[in-house]
Amino acid sequence: MQFTRWTPLLLFFTSACFGQGLEGKANVSSDLAAAVVANTANPEAIYNVICQFKTPLTAAQKAEIRAQSANPADDTDLSAINAQYLSVNSHALNGLANNPNAAWISLDRPVLPMLDIDNSATGADMAFSSGFTGAGVGVAIIDSGILLPQSDLLSNTSRNTSRVVYSQSFVPKLSGASDQYGHGTHVAGIVAGNGANSTGSAYSKTFRGIAPNANLINLRVLDANGAGTDSAVISAISAAIKLKSTYNIRVINLSLGRPVFESYTLDPLCQAVESAWKAGIVVVVAAGNDGRNNSQKTNGYATINAPGNDPYVITVGAMKNAGTMTRLDDLIASYSSKGPTLIDHVVKPDLVAPGNRTVSLLASKALISNSSTSANLVPYNYYQSNGGSGSSANYLRLSGTSMAAPIVSGAAALMVGRDPRLTPETVKARLMLSATKAFPLYSTATDSVTGATYTSQYDIFTIGAGYVDIWGALNNTASVASGSSAASPTAVFNSATNTVTISGATLPSGTAAVWGSTGVFGAAAVWGSSVFVDGTAAVWGSDTSLWGTAAVWGSSTVTGSAAVWGSAAVWGSTTKDSGESLSLLINGEN
Repeated sequence: MQFTRWTPLLLFFTSACFGQGLEGKANVSSDLAAAVVANTANPEAIYNVICQFKTPLTAAQKAEIRAQSANPADDTDLSAINAQYLSVNSHALNGLANNPNAAWISLDRPVLPMLDIDNSATGADMAFSSGFTGAGVGVAIIDSGILLPQSDLLSNTSRNTSRVVYSQSFVPKLSGASDQYGHGTHVAGIVAGNGANSTGSAYSKTFRGIAPNANLINLRVLDANGAGTDSAVISAISAAIKLKSTYNIRVINLSLGRPVFESYTLDPLCQAVESAWKAGIVVVVAAGNDGRNNSQKTNGYATINAPGNDPYVITVGAMKNAGTMTRLDDLIASYSSKGPTLIDHVVKPDLVAPGNRTVSLLASKALISNSSTSANLVPYNYYQSNGGSGSSANYLRLSGTSMAAPIVSGAAALMVGRDPRLTPETVKARLMLSATKAFPLYSTATDSVTGATYTSQYDIFTIGAGYVDIWGALNNTASVASGSSAASPTAVFNSATNTVTISGATLPSGTAAVWGSTGVFGAAAVWGSSVFVDGTAAVWGSDTSLWGTAAVWGSSTVTGSAAVWGSAAVWGSTTKDSGESLSLLINGEN
């Protein structure tokens, strides 16, 4: 397709701009500029981009911009971030970059998905026995869809009524929101499964979700192979914001992510989750499964995925349950991504929760269930008193921070169900303040397949504020005052002393920070004294060799670095014992 020049209606494009490169444009992401340079010989190559604008476009301007797209009829809703989705060649892209109203232009990047429910370890059993079930609260599951019918997702009062109250697909050319991959159904069960298929005298275990009476809003963004894009996720977030009042959507769960390419202040995915947060919706995001990645000699630090790098959201890492009813012997999963975040150095994760070898709902005939190994299958005799050794048709075992995030989403649903007046800031503060902070200094894990041993250090960038305690959060009375923010703080590296300190996150002018030594709660109250050295402000951690690592503290991105983000290094079958992988050998960690 030949693209015409931008017309005078927009008043900012001239023919001279078309011959200029994008490398020096301050409003173009580095990976997009690099992609254009790599395609110099093909000027008509098409780039799917997201352009965020400084001020809203008029209807005429919007129509004129879309007319330059290879798919002018595609009006993907990116209203959450005041943006447009466009398919353009390099000439049109150059013109767009010269638009003074264009704040940031980036590629439409791919995103990927990141119960013996751990009720006892998290305190959810006490919440359930006290009558807290999340009834009436809407949780948006932005994932691969939900396969229906599921007995565990039916109403507790009417067996003919599903608690999946709304479904919509944002996957291009796919109108159905049913789960063909198998990830979203599993996540939905962790949030709100009621254990119908494992309750009664015939069962020795009940696989119940954290908020077993909550309603689910099924917003499908991942296809049958578990792949999706920024634009699909942002469209789903935009829909959740618009549907908030209709379905009382108070929580969004994002058990997916992608690498960090730029500051969260520019990243369209991060800007979308901030928009939802500011609309009064608690946003919970998986940290990522890259904690074993040492390709940049960081021992897995600085591997938090986007949009978990955004300071507003609640970013969740994964613990592994030791098979007991107490949390005291639980350990961090070595694959759980660690902070600080690339570029902005935000202190993440915020919390950790059980995520290893988690049993939840199985989506029959979906790709994950069809590709699972014996380690993922749940024998009937595991939870049925007189069950056989055959594999369950209702439940599956998966691992990853994708399984940890919905536990916190369920906790948030319980909290706002108990007190609908709670703001996202107060929910985050109470979860972090009440989190268990008793951990060992170190733990090791050995991959049963490769034999490799990984050592985890329990510092602020590994376990955040601690292990989620749902009953503690429900009974916490702290509140964040209007005008204050619970945005995660930033880490500051001092090269002279080789130490790291934390300071309040970068916030809008006039917004007070809750965290930090001068904040409302004080840093030690949030993260516990064990993350500091001798009570000082220096972040604890004896492995000081990595603090000066340019890969952690440098301002550049890892765009194009196959060593960090190549499919074999992060997602390939060699990591099959570390959580989720594209090979679908999702066995978990021993």
